[in-house]
Amino acid sequence: MAKSTAGLLERASKGFAPIKVAEAVKRSALKHLEDWLEHPKFASLLPGTKGDYQPLIEWMVGSGQFDLLLDSFYQMIPFGTGGRRGPVGIGPNRINPYTIASSNQGHVQYLRQRFPSENALQVVVAYDVRCYGDLRQLYPPDLPNPVRGLSSKDFAHFAAAVYCKAGVIVYMLPDNLNDYLSTPELSFLIRRYGAHGGLNVSASHNHPDDNGGKFYNDKGGQEVPPYDEQMVQIVETITGIDSMTYEEAQKTGLLRPITAADRGAYIDLNLSLRLGRQPSGAKIVFSSLHGTGINTVGRCLTAMGFEEGTNFFPVEAQREFRGDFAMVKFRSPNPEVPESLDLAIETGKKVGADLVLATDPDADRIGGALPHNGDFVFMTGNELAVMVTRYRLESLKKAGKLPSKGVVIETQVTTQLMARIARSFGAQVIDNLLVGFKYIGDILDQLERNGGYSGITAGLNDFIIAAEESHGVLVTPQIRDKDAAGAAVVLAELLSELKETEKTLYGYLIETYKRYGYYRNYLRSTVMQGAAGTAAIRHIQQQMRINPPRSVGGLKVDSIIDYWNEDVFGKFKSETDRASRNQITFLFEGGLRTTIRPSGTEPKNKVYIEKPSEPLGAWASDEEFAAVRRKIDQDVLRFSNAFMKEMLALVDVKLPDYALEISDLVALEKKQHFGEVFLPEFENRAKALMNSEATAESVGQWIDEQLRSYGPDARLLVGRAFRAYLASERASGGNETLLAIQEKLWESP
Repeated sequence: MAKSTAGLLERASKGFAPIKVAEAVKRSALKHLEDWLEHPKFASLLPGTKGDYQPLIEWMVGSGQFDLLLDSFYQMIPFGTGGRRGPVGIGPNRINPYTIASSNQGHVQYLRQRFPSENALQVVVAYDVRCYGDLRQLYPPDLPNPVRGLSSKDFAHFAAAVYCKAGVIVYMLPDNLNDYLSTPELSFLIRRYGAHGGLNVSASHNHPDDNGGKFYNDKGGQEVPPYDEQMVQIVETITGIDSMTYEEAQKTGLLRPITAADRGAYIDLNLSLRLGRQPSGAKIVFSSLHGTGINTVGRCLTAMGFEEGTNFFPVEAQREFRGDFAMVKFRSPNPEVPESLDLAIETGKKVGADLVLATDPDADRIGGALPHNGDFVFMTGNELAVMVTRYRLESLKKAGKLPSKGVVIETQVTTQLMARIARSFGAQVIDNLLVGFKYIGDILDQLERNGGYSGITAGLNDFIIAAEESHGVLVTPQIRDKDAAGAAVVLAELLSELKETEKTLYGYLIETYKRYGYYRNYLRSTVMQGAAGTAAIRHIQQQMRINPPRSVGGLKVDSIIDYWNEDVFGKFKSETDRASRNQITFLFEGGLRTTIRPSGTEPKNKVYIEKPSEPLGAWASDEEFAAVRRKIDQDVLRFSNAFMKEMLALVDVKLPDYALEISDLVALEKKQHFGEVFLPEFENRAKALMNSEATAESVGQWIDEQLRSYGPDARLLVGRAFRAYLASERASGGNETLLAIQEKLWESP
């Protein structure tokens, strides 16, 4: 070992000492750190790449960035839902050329095992718009940084070089196109080409500094246990990468272009979902949030007859392909986040839209908003799934095309209202699946191969719709992942039909609730970053399993469903199966249902809450429905705060009530900082302003500096919490003059 390496490792070891993680984690970080400092493969990265990582490692040690250093090196970034996803950066626990290419190397070996008699393996490679710019400002801008500026396309080229070196045929978009491929297109093209697998370089809806690789099987879906575990085990054995430059790969003859005709076939497939309804004056606003959706949803809607500038209005400010998602609030290109639709809603108000739609960067998720009483109401993923499900069943039945053995599929955390509607039409329902659309894709594979699943007899022609709560919908079995375009086609037809009778989508949703029951679904998540955060997430789940609560918020637990219970759910098929089944559902009195699980793709845990009402009947008045809705919404909000407090207490975290109002996009440590550090100091600075010891400008600058690390648009992220803080202080008799000054400072950035 070089003397300089030994010195860095010694300083790193001392820096790790006070961090509250297991000693094995620290030892693992030091071992990986030694490898990255000593092994030449990390100095040269990959063929065709430039620079090395050592200057940044030396900076982390020298500047005391030991939390970042530990989290970057303590493990090889794990496979989550079908691949690797996480922050771009240096170290084995980050996305970089080595961690992506080693995944590809493992994928090659996996495909050779799955298809031992195939002489010419084929894969489809897609990529989204991402380009790493270190927006989180983790690394100093004046030091050489080999990962800065790397795009999804660059990572796809690294992947293609690995595949071509191994003799694998690769289908990709031609290099001369400034274009990108969506996830559902990738799934479709794998099946169209008869390929053996696929890769999408994307981090879906994550922060712009994230990236990753999602791997697909020959059916166009992601592998499920135990096959995903087999790939994980292979990838974990990779110690070297056999690659070439992308320029060399281009000369192998193994790169094949994805043609316009191939992509057109995907559009035609989604257009075939129509049952004949033509646009009837309805106006749709659409945003691709800088991603690929303009090529999928956009093309489908225009092909249906929605004319741009007349009744179809793309959001121009978000139309450009941009990997930094500059024009999206919070830089969060996720239609699950209401604020991501702000510009689309603004456009909708200007043009008098009947529907606002948006897609995430890889265009598998769809979200939207509905006009109501002069404003727009955000649609949750569950509400969107419910409307598409009901209309698909109704329209197929009306057209005489509803299968007698029709199948509707949803995951376990998706609203049970979808199942209630499906059963009312006589459809067979599969609603006990684990989280992840790959399980829906697996059901479709079983229907195709076996003509049924778990007591249900049906084939692909019996498939009607599948959905998950996170804004994922699928309406054709020829694609094996969620697809925003198909959902948009069905919604556009529904909107056109309603427009003819002067009805609205919002009215259709409310009428659905009256007829089938109001279901309030609420998702809470807690971001816990770094190695310590990962340990906290695991500890919470372990304690919920070992010592579950008997009541929460005054509601008694009636029963518990633990998916790790092998007596009920069978033996684990693999470690990936164990990870996917790491969810616990609590059934409370009054019909309230709560599920807690660690996310498979982000450093957070998730809590899914649902409470239903009994059907009121389509004839119920709006006032009756509003009263029921208000009561259930209040019950769910109170319960969610109580559950979050009980959950966080398991890791010795106590947040004041107002801090629970901070956006769940903000990490837990920042929520603690807000209450424990920021607000007390803000009060001191407001007092200094009262005493003419500070200026409003200096305090405003201090606020923005303190909140910068919370994320883009930080005042908006914590605005609701700040207002709740003011209300609580006023209710307890706080100094009104001081509070008024703080309020004015907050509102005048």
